[in-house]
Amino acid sequence: MDIKTATALHRLRLVSVPEALSFPALLIFGSLLSRISDIDLVMPLGVLHAVLFLLYLLMLAVVWIRAKWSVKKVALFFVLAVLPFGGLYGDKILKRDERDGVIASRARKAGVTAA
Repeated sequence: MDIKTATALHRLRLVSVPEALSFPALLIFGSLLSRISDIDLVMPLGVLHAVLFLLYLLMLAVVWIRAKWSVKKVALFFVLAVLPFGGLYGDKILKRDERDGVIASRARKAGVTAA
């Protein structure tokens, strides 16, 4: 894995957790707050969630191109982004892929080959 691919995976990880938490935490909180008080935060929190989702999709597209992911894997991460808390599971997968890529890269630099 080259540095650009590792960076793209890391950026997707950085966006996946806030995006995963933005729907249940922000939008449900805003909806409840608007029902029990005169404060209506649904629109600004909805915009924040939308920006995080679009940023996630942009980072997913970059990883798709850089890491040469299959359509099946990209579709999985898209579905995980749509599900509440799904991005947390996606982050776990990305963390494992990122760690494995770094280990493989270090092994290649050291001249170690898989047996």
